[in-house]
Amino acid sequence: MHLNPYGADVVNFAAELANRPPASADELADRCRTAGLVLERPVEPSDLDQTLAVVDVWTKVVDATDERAKAELVNEMLARSAAYPRLTDHAHGWHLHYRDDLQPLGAVLFALISVGTAMHLVSRGMDRLGRCAAASCETIFADTSRTARQRYCSKPCANRDAVRRHRARRSTPRQDPA
Repeated sequence: MHLNPYGADVVNFAAELANRPPASADELADRCRTAGLVLERPVEPSDLDQTLAVVDVWTKVVDATDERAKAELVNEMLARSAAYPRLTDHAHGWHLHYRDDLQPLGAVLFALISVGTAMHLVSRGMDRLGRCAAASCETIFADTSRTARQRYCSKPCANRDAVRRHRARRSTPRQDPA
């Protein structure tokens, strides 16, 4: 069975791009290839610019405080990025694209991230994108856990925060009963 590529992988890739933006078109191309994207055209500096703009808009979705605002932002992204869905067989057999063929990479990433985010939110929950709960961390993550309870970007951040909370409790003076 071939699973839809507009799901968790692309949302995790969007988070990676937001947390560590590419510095050049070549770096963007390398990271796309590493993520499994098939590059149909050379990656240009304009693709990097459009990708950084997409990530900026996507970050607003992550930071939206309520479901309606989040949905409105995703709908705006979808309206700006998506085309008629179409079947294609350019790689890995037949699959569905939500974009026109032979688009520059910036447009491809806009469509992937928009549709992938919409699918992630409706299938997993509108609260399944966020920032790490550790006080010193701003890292974005996509919650793909089975329990829908992810609060930290990584186990090290969760452990550091647990140690911080433990130490805070231990340093609080206890009152003796009278």
